[in-house]
Amino acid sequence: MRVSFLVPAYNESATIIEILDRVDDLDLEKQIVVVDDGSTDGTGDLVESWRANRDDVVLVRQQNGGKGAAVRAAIPHADGDIAVIQDADLEYDPADVPALIEPIERGSADVVYGSRLSGGKPQRAYFFWHLVGNKFLSLLTNILFNTTLSDMETGYKAFRIEVLRSLDLKQNGFGIEPEITAKVCKRKLRVYELPIAYYGRTYAEGKKITWRDGFKAIRVLLSVRLFG
Repeated sequence: MRVSFLVPAYNESATIIEILDRVDDLDLEKQIVVVDDGSTDGTGDLVESWRANRDDVVLVRQQNGGKGAAVRAAIPHADGDIAVIQDADLEYDPADVPALIEPIERGSADVVYGSRLSGGKPQRAYFFWHLVGNKFLSLLTNILFNTTLSDMETGYKAFRIEVLRSLDLKQNGFGIEPEITAKVCKRKLRVYELPIAYYGRTYAEGKKITWRDGFKAIRVLLSVRLFG
């Protein structure tokens, strides 16, 4: 099955080439769709040079709109059977992708989440309050949608492409994560979780999500649950 990697990128010149190399090294039939979300550090130019006119790499450039806007911009260009959202930093390792997509290839899953909190893979010791917030959001998700997700905010998600296209996503920033989760769970799709490695960044290293995004996630979860 062909896998489309959707890569939202904003000012990731320090890591974008290594991520693209790691994805390219995977023994998969694949396509890469990079959305340069208004970067000011030359990220888009680096991708343009790296792809060297390859027809399996698409570069979309747009004004800065946030991760959600970048993911939405990538979806129409995906031509694979499976879509994987791949952050442009080095927090998530593409080596985990073959295992991540296996339940979809087998026909058992519609969506697969890579869980940073289920154990069994390397985890950088990261911010305590981020962990508390993530656990709270996962608990809230499970209460609202009667599910058992351990890591609803994970950036590593794989989808049957027709499922991703059908979600009617609207969030522009990091609210895309709870929006995807809420809409997937509300539709009672077949969701699996697998442990993944997580090499989290500090803010000094370029991490962008903040506590404000946690409060927005609560609003998004409640909005989808109550109003669709």
